[in-house]
Amino acid sequence: MNERFVILLQKYLDNQLNSDEEKELFALINNNEKLKEEFEEQKKVQEVLTKMKLKNPSHEFWDAYWTGLYNKIERGIAWIAISIGALILIAYGSIQAVEQFFRDTQTPQIVKIGTVALIFGLLLLLFSIIREKITTSKRDKYKEIQR
Repeated sequence: MNERFVILLQKYLDNQLNSDEEKELFALINNNEKLKEEFEEQKKVQEVLTKMKLKNPSHEFWDAYWTGLYNKIERGIAWIAISIGALILIAYGSIQAVEQFFRDTQTPQIVKIGTVALIFGLLLLLFSIIREKITTSKRDKYKEIQR
């Protein structure tokens, strides 16, 4: 099959042909019966594909999927791996930033103390929020109810 025909046909089906390419495509089609048959067949396929819609799985399927042990373990391990990787990178970056910050002799001592206090406060607040979420999730009597 003519490679140029294939390129022009794809552009035609995607509505991306300019007028010169359209003339070239129809000249190829009119001069070759096999290309004309292929063109008509591809138009029919394109028409069927544009009318086709994927069916979404039912709610029952998703409920069963998420209650499966394998699916819970799989997602849990993935999130643990992502979390560990992110923590390692954040810790390394933080250590490097702190070292650079305290090596800098141009920064006044009061700014260094203020920055340490701000970071300490943010970390303490973050720890408090995480601890609260963990505590309440253990005691949440409505956690099995879907909203």
